[in-house]
Amino acid sequence: MLCGADALVYTLAEELANSRQRIRITVITPRRLRSDVPDLAGLADRDVEWHKADKLDERAFAEAGLAGASALALVMPDDMTNLHAALCAREVEETLRVVVRMSSRGLAKSVDRLFPDCAVLSDAEMAAPAFVAAALGEVAPTHFRRSDRTLYVAHRSDVPARRVVLTLTVTDAAGEVSVLPAEPEPRWMLPTDLVLAEAVGRPPGEDVTRRLLTRAGRRRRPFATFGRAVRAALSRKLGIAVMITIATTLVAGAVLNSYEKQPHGLWGQIYVTLLTAVGSSDVEADRNSVAQAAQLVLTLAGLALIPLITAAVVDGMVNARLALTQGRLANELRDHVVLVGLGTVGTQVMRQLHDLGVRVVAIDRNKNAVGIKAAQHRGIPVIVGDASADETLRAAAIDTCQALVVLSTNDPVNLEAALRARANHEDLRVVLRLFDDDFAQRMESAFQINTSRSVSRLCAPVFAAALLERDVHATIPVDRHAVLVATVTVAAGSHLDGAPLEHADHPGEARVLGMSAAGQEWIDWVPDRRRVLAEGDRVLVVARRGGLRALSELAGPPLTSSPDRPDRTR
Repeated sequence: MLCGADALVYTLAEELANSRQRIRITVITPRRLRSDVPDLAGLADRDVEWHKADKLDERAFAEAGLAGASALALVMPDDMTNLHAALCAREVEETLRVVVRMSSRGLAKSVDRLFPDCAVLSDAEMAAPAFVAAALGEVAPTHFRRSDRTLYVAHRSDVPARRVVLTLTVTDAAGEVSVLPAEPEPRWMLPTDLVLAEAVGRPPGEDVTRRLLTRAGRRRRPFATFGRAVRAALSRKLGIAVMITIATTLVAGAVLNSYEKQPHGLWGQIYVTLLTAVGSSDVEADRNSVAQAAQLVLTLAGLALIPLITAAVVDGMVNARLALTQGRLANELRDHVVLVGLGTVGTQVMRQLHDLGVRVVAIDRNKNAVGIKAAQHRGIPVIVGDASADETLRAAAIDTCQALVVLSTNDPVNLEAALRARANHEDLRVVLRLFDDDFAQRMESAFQINTSRSVSRLCAPVFAAALLERDVHATIPVDRHAVLVATVTVAAGSHLDGAPLEHADHPGEARVLGMSAAGQEWIDWVPDRRRVLAEGDRVLVVARRGGLRALSELAGPPLTSSPDRPDRTR
């Protein structure tokens, strides 16, 4: 059973429906859905049953037939809604496997302890590395550890050939990218090919991080920053008021000094002017009327000058601090990343860019967006406004940024912002979030948008694997999608039981990394492809979602369910 309210629930239902396993899928959604969520009725011909309920409670679950189901995926966009639904579901079916979508790490740990059979996943954390990598034109800092090895993703040119474990992508002469190909011959290898390499003696991704931090360090100019802060500290209106008051004070002091019986020297003039300005003058009834008027003006100007100077100092300190900590001077920004949308995904991308030393300017039309406080905590400037408006993009210094990353949940706004920015800056790297993956590919080609991604397409395979209790260890952003690192266990009587290991290797879909014999934890990282598989053997693979699905079916037990008693997985 699946419960959701946005694009992820549809993509997850489609992912499960495409499986050749006999799975009954029930989907519960609110009665009113966002306009960008496809019609779930279109999946009815693939044994997907659709229920509508505005509240996920015991009654809704009972009416949808949760009792007897084997698994429940709660992928509502709100953490508290998912938590409440999980507690209600446990009252209906105690032995249920629960897969929960959570953004809050602290809450995720609590949920994990509440349920004996539970998987807590964050779609934002899964998708963020792909957007970060696309924005910087670098490889996402992705790594995982299995047995005694740490493996990470890198360009072929960044690692010694002896450390390459598997080729993830190759690019042909026409620029077409092939994912999980058969190992290419040396003459066809390109430096930009992505590979899975073994990390030895240093943290994975260190080269990328060092390059980013070095580049960010060169952009920091402390004296220039201080100068910009001083200019920002001087409020124009307040400065004019102070200058007028000082000029009035000087003129009145000069007039007063000219009517003294014994004119003072320079120091004497300064002394008399300042003391009179601060109210320390004596009344002199026998003085010339012009001198009296000058003295009166000088005293009044002095009374205004002191609070104006105080206000200027306070205002200057506040403005300077904001300028130094938040980088408000958009016209001085260079080589930064403009990030549109501070939802859960945008917040994760912002955090990762900031951790890598990349300067970020964020835009969101909602002043109460999820990531506003996180941005303020890190001193990242936030512009509240419409990202599709020219003035908003100019305020973010779109002409001098290195990339625009558009991650709001509104596809039309995302597209308009991307196209408007590209019209003003033809060479700008644009990374766009769209739901429909086919539409994203067409947009990428038609408008020369560097990268377009669908978050639900990146994450749905992982949620589906967790729901079906497949052993997925990591996700790797590759090309337009994510490939999965998973372990497939050979079941008795399956198609792989008694077959050679090479039958599990399918270039373009699934590649074998290693294997463990039944009952052993040790992984053979260079197994003989002619080795015959047996029940309980575990094969470690890197696979696309379709490849993992097909391989799991080859390794799974033969179907025994009769047509009138299908599997109860929902």
